[in-house]
Amino acid sequence: MDINYEILYTFVIATTALAISPGPDNIYVLTQSIVNGKKYGLATVAGLMSGCFVHTTLVAFGVSAIIKQSDMLFFVIKLLGAIYLFFLAYKVFRSDATLQLSAETVEKKSLGQLFRQGFVMNVLNPKVSIFFLAFFPGFLFSETTSNILQFYVLGILFVITSFFIFGSIAVLAGAISNYLKKNSKAGVFLKWLQIIVFIGIGIFILFSEK
Repeated sequence: MDINYEILYTFVIATTALAISPGPDNIYVLTQSIVNGKKYGLATVAGLMSGCFVHTTLVAFGVSAIIKQSDMLFFVIKLLGAIYLFFLAYKVFRSDATLQLSAETVEKKSLGQLFRQGFVMNVLNPKVSIFFLAFFPGFLFSETTSNILQFYVLGILFVITSFFIFGSIAVLAGAISNYLKKNSKAGVFLKWLQIIVFIGIGIFILFSEK
């Protein structure tokens, strides 16, 4: 089995940077952890990450079928994926760098409720499927391994890496919140981190080979 480990390492680094960058999911985990406690934040993370397997399955079978049909169609998917990531970078560039942590308005819920809410939030968010469709195809790492299997490997790596980062956010929620409140420039740094990550992944996908 030929495996390009450099591509897998790059994928993990990119996933780590994405998970650290502020977005609706990790901000939600942060606020839930502040209000309800660490284990409630971890339950939210578990729900969100479980939902990722649904999107992985959709992308794995959908894109794998397209790869079999045409190299040109696969190139078009990668091109559109790169353009979508550049668009996300532009949206972040135009957005406010201030991080809104409105923990006061967060409703207290049970562990099961938070797991289910995290799962449903992820599964019913079409933007996650679109992002996976843009992100995963450029990181296929083997010429001999089944494409479906490769997508599932990428999905598992994405979930493990994101769970570690999101779990750390849940456990360190209080310290992170205090730091962000005291350091006004943190929002600016994280904003530009997002922009650089989106552009970097977009370029990587654009020039990656099948």
